[in-house]
Order: sequence, then structure tokens, then C-alpha cells
Amino acid sequence: MMRQIYFEGHGGPDVIRIGEAPVPEPGPGQVLIEVAAAGVNRPDCLQREGVYPPPAGESDVPGLEIAGRVVAHGEGVRTPRIGDEVCALVGSGGYAEYALAHAVLCLPVPKILGVVASAGLPENYFTVFDNVFTRGRLAPGETLLVHGGSSGIGSTAIQLAKQHGARVIATAGSSVKCAFCKTLGADSAIDYKTQDFVEEVRKIAGKYGVDVVLDMVGGTYLPRNLSVMAAEGRLVQIGFLQSAMAENFDLRPIMLRRLTLTGSTLRARTVAQKAEIASALRGKVWPLIEKGSVKPLIHATFPLEQAHQAHEMMESSAHLGKILLVTGK
Repeated sequence: MMRQIYFEGHGGPDVIRIGEAPVPEPGPGQVLIEVAAAGVNRPDCLQREGVYPPPAGESDVPGLEIAGRVVAHGEGVRTPRIGDEVCALVGSGGYAEYALAHAVLCLPVPKILGVVASAGLPENYFTVFDNVFTRGRLAPGETLLVHGGSSGIGSTAIQLAKQHGARVIATAGSSVKCAFCKTLGADSAIDYKTQDFVEEVRKIAGKYGVDVVLDMVGGTYLPRNLSVMAAEGRLVQIGFLQSAMAENFDLRPIMLRRLTLTGSTLRARTVAQKAEIASALRGKVWPLIEKGSVKPLIHATFPLEQAHQAHEMMESSAHLGKILLVTGK
């Protein structure tokens, strides 16, 4: 048996419970991981609220990223080997002492980080790499505008973009968060609560504008993002903290400046599609992590039984970087 988190209905953090369940058995292509830590992400909160259910066939237990030790193989699996320390992207089930992962979505724990901190890698690094570099096609010398620069996604995007040779403008919700973004390498940071980011970006980027925008706000940010984009610019939408709907915005900039609007979700994509991202990360990003050039910024860790406090912190937006749950394993 193992401990795991579950939701007693849908609602706020008060519906979070901890209970016991049988340890799952790995199926073909899967490994069983003894979880040391799991990352806490906003999609977990949306799942708790009942608006982001796990894909068909996945566990109802929340948690999209884990790190720990491989303890069993399913049919057809040779690597990672039993005993290896790995971090993995999972479709669900991370908030538990044991979790299943597809072997092709496991990546080695960087020695420089250790197993607990590595739980803060998969969700953010898969998301940022795919959206900023594959979909956004960010090139060296271009300018990236990243909203929510102090979040797990934002802090990852800043670091990877700078390593790629891009200029980075970040927005964040306080002077402290803006200072944090600059410590990560952001060339400029805008406090969106006290400054108009459109005006500030125009001062920084000039008439040319920004080449790529990474946005998880949506709503009224859509026309504002379009207004600061360069010709041939790419807007990549990965979330809707404000709203999934945008009304009464002018489509002409898209035509006149040949803009591209794109975006993606990660959880519902096929294992094969996610495996392509894992392979790219192993070859292009893991060497940067091993050298200490980029890393997950861990704001706080909570024991598994304090998952409700972790969700409260996530929803307060008071954190700088990642929030993790640790199992004690």
C-alpha cells in the first residue's frame, strides 16, 4: 500500500485529502517510480476545481511531474534501469509515494541538482522548450516577452532564452518579483501592477517590437500582446489565468504584420509526441543543466500531507519559482 492525495469532490484546497491505495503495477512501456518529490502546478489546481480532468485512462490522483527511483519495469522496458534515479513527465498520479511513468518520458536526474529538486524540471522544461523554441521558433538575437516571469514557467523561459542568445523582457506582479526575474537573466522586467506593459515594452523594444510572446494570461492580454509584436512575430498561448475569451479586438495587425498565433497543451498529447520533446531536452537542455547554466528555482517544499498548503501558496501567486511536495522516500 502507499499514501496518495485525492480530491473529495471539486472545490478549493479544502477538498484535498490523503489516503491509502494499492501500489500500481507498470504496464507495457511503463516503469514504476518510488517518488521522492512531485511538482505542484496550476493545472493541478484546475483539476481540483473540476475544470481540467485527467485524460482517459489516467489516474484521478493529481500531479504531472515526479522524481524518484525506478523500482519495477513493465513489459518491453530496458531503460531506465531498476535503481536509476529519474525525473518524469506523467499524465497524472504524481502526488503519491509511487507513480507510473512511460519509460520514454523519463530523464536522468542531473547530479548537480539531486532527486528532489529534479521534480521541478519536467512540466516546465517540456512546456517551455516545445512552446518557445519549437512553436515560437525563438532565434538568437530575437526578443522574447514572457508574462509571469517569476513563475515556474517564466523562470524556465527566461533562463533558456538567455542561454539561446535572445533578449528577454519579463512581466511580474511586484518589484520583488521583477528583481527576481533580473537575477535569472531578464534584460528588463516590468511590474504589470504599477506599469502598463504595452507602454514599457514599446520603450524597451522600440518600433520594431518583440519577436515572440509567451502568454498564460489570455483575455484582455491578446490585443495588447499583438500591439507590441514585430513583423513576423509569434504569440504562443499556454494558459488562461484571466480568460479564454477575448472580445472586440482588431484582427488587422495579424494581417498587416504577418503575425502567427499558436499555442498548445501538453497533458493530452500522445506519448510519442511527448517523447520527441524528451529526446530534444536530453540532447539540448540537459547538458546546460549539468553545467549549472540553468536550473529549477525551488521556492518551497511541503510534505505530502500538506498538499493543501502547497495549493494555497500556488493560488496566492506569492511564490518565486517552483513548489514541490516531498514524500520522505
